[in-house]
Amino acid sequence: MSEDALTNPQKLMVLIHGSGVVRAGQWARRLIINEDLDSGTQIPFIKRAMDEGYGVIVLNPNENYIEVEKPKIRVKSSSDSSYEPAEKRERKDKVSKETKKRRDFYEKYRNPQREKEMMQLYIRENGSPEEHAIYVWDHFIAQSAAENVFFVAHSYGGLAFVELMIQREADVKSKVTAVALTDSVHNVWHQEAGKTIREWMRENCCNWVSSSEPLDTSVESMLPDCPRVSAGTDRHELTSWKSFPSIFKFFTEASEAKTSSLKPALTRRSHRIKHEEL
Repeated sequence: MSEDALTNPQKLMVLIHGSGVVRAGQWARRLIINEDLDSGTQIPFIKRAMDEGYGVIVLNPNENYIEVEKPKIRVKSSSDSSYEPAEKRERKDKVSKETKKRRDFYEKYRNPQREKEMMQLYIRENGSPEEHAIYVWDHFIAQSAAENVFFVAHSYGGLAFVELMIQREADVKSKVTAVALTDSVHNVWHQEAGKTIREWMRENCCNWVSSSEPLDTSVESMLPDCPRVSAGTDRHELTSWKSFPSIFKFFTEASEAKTSSLKPALTRRSHRIKHEEL
């Protein structure tokens, strides 16, 4: 989180990457390795957002567990006996340790990647990308002071956002101003998103999809949810970076539209009252 993520009264941007090996702040490792940090990471989004007065929260939906070494269980040998002479017991222990050492060395030589037996411990309430999105919403985004919350969600991140809407529909509608999806893999039918969610998405979301058409060209959709436009690239992993300028423009226009809709219309009656008061 940026320092003002929870206290910024105006704007908060939330970034969600896709599935796989990527972690917080990354869009695609392939781009990071083969191209550059601008296209492969969320750094340009974070920098511009902070320059334009947004608070920022970066999600980490793929880190759902930690790996720890399995506890070693010592099985007491039937030959263990307190009645054995100490000298004999020490000699047997020494042979046993040397045998184990040789076995471990052979196992390591045969399979160097498996030096230790590991087990997965899932992180409480964050066992999946969907759980993580809901957890961050409940404990951070919902508590933030921002009047306008904006989401940028790539690929599976779009699915996680739709699941968040299904679970927290009223809260999301009250705080979120606009959502930019980039080649999202969500499916409102499979996820059983209701009619009111689909209607809200049509008004407040836009999905920049992989396409050979120029940036922002309208693209046909078979799903009754948000509008789809071209990201200006047919490479899935590049859609966030290529649609970067359009996303910020989309957020600015959504914020201005919300502000203008909240302003009371100037009627003849209100104008007359003000004139009489003067």
